[in-house]
Amino acid sequence: YALDVDFEMYGKDLIESAILSSKIIKILGKTNPSGFAYELFLDEKGEKISKSKGNGITIDEWLEYASPESLSLFMYQNPKRAKKLYKEIVPKAVDEYLDFIEKGKNQNELQKLLNPVWHVHNGIIPEENIIMTFSMLLNLVEASNADSKELLWKFVKKSKKNISESEYPIFDKLIEYAIKYFNDVIKKNKKYRKPNNKEKIALIALVEILEKCSDEMQPEEIQTEIYTVGKENGYKENLRDWFKLIYEVVFGDADGPRMGFFISFFGVKETQKLIKEKIE
Repeated sequence: YALDVDFEMYGKDLIESAILSSKIIKILGKTNPSGFAYELFLDEKGEKISKSKGNGITIDEWLEYASPESLSLFMYQNPKRAKKLYKEIVPKAVDEYLDFIEKGKNQNELQKLLNPVWHVHNGIIPEENIIMTFSMLLNLVEASNADSKELLWKFVKKSKKNISESEYPIFDKLIEYAIKYFNDVIKKNKKYRKPNNKEKIALIALVEILEKCSDEMQPEEIQTEIYTVGKENGYKENLRDWFKLIYEVVFGDADGPRMGFFISFFGVKETQKLIKEKIE
């Protein structure tokens, strides 16, 4: 009433309070603010985030692991739908943000208006090319055991010659976030699969086929070789299980990067060594 507030957002749990406030304003003789009720934020179990419980993730924690823009995108989309907000959803949110930047390069004016990143960046979508997803970068941090930006950039520069950090400010910052996120969140939850004899034979065959590959090969060519090994070692009917095996043994996760693309960045010899270490 005193400040002439004309718009008010409130969470689902404050709807009754907003209704009461509106009635009071009307009695006092003013038009009540336009209201917008947004849904609750939930933890990984689907329970309401609570400061007293300490579940979910805080804004400050998010900003340690990802950019303010990725958080803005998360908040911007589907405000009337309940959202799960916990540490493990950060990589997906970041990759979605990067994907919208990439889509913006080939969109017309109308399509850009419908692109959430246009709004996040106040009408100017970044023109930076996306080198790799945040998820893949996390795999690269683990595989390289990198604890500094400089080391990660060395791996990137192996496959992308004459690339400059100054031309990729989003990716440069992304590397810092990836190292922090991997060490704080992922590392302690890793559970590596111990392959049985049949699975070991298949993985050894993968190491051997990589002997014939080189860092100069295109990612798709390397990917084709990996497909071939899977088909020849009992995974012809379900190549998804073949890649799941690789991910669980090498990365300690059921999901992982597109292997041909990953190997082209990490290096053929380095990947051979990595797989051998995980088998042993």
